[in-house]
Amino acid sequence: METKSLAFVVLVVVVAFAGDMWEVKMAGAALSASQCKEERTLAINACKPVIYGKLPTPECCQRVRVTHLECVCPVITPQIAPLIDVNRAIRLIEGCGRKVPRHYKCGSITTP
Repeated sequence: METKSLAFVVLVVVVAFAGDMWEVKMAGAALSASQCKEERTLAINACKPVIYGKLPTPECCQRVRVTHLECVCPVITPQIAPLIDVNRAIRLIEGCGRKVPRHYKCGSITTP
C-alpha cells in the first residue's frame, strides 16, 4: 500500500504544481536530495487520507501548492505510473482549486 500511496500523492503534487509552474519563479539554487525527500514525506503524510477515499484536506491542498516539481517528477517511474488513476487525481487536484495543464509530462505520466 505504501507504493500505491506514494504514487498517488506524487501525481497529485506534480499535476497541481505543474499548473502554476509558469507563474512561479524558481529559486536559483536546486534543492538537495534530503530536502526533496522531506517534501515528498510531508506530501504523503498530508494527503494519505485521499488514498482511502477521503477528499483532500486543507493541509493536503496546501502541500500540493508548495511542493517543488523537481522533487517529484523523478519519482514517477514506469513501475509507479500504472498505479496512478490520472483522471481521479486530476479531479481531486481541481477540487483544491488548481488548474491542471493538458498533455503535461512529468516522469512517466502525461496528463490527458
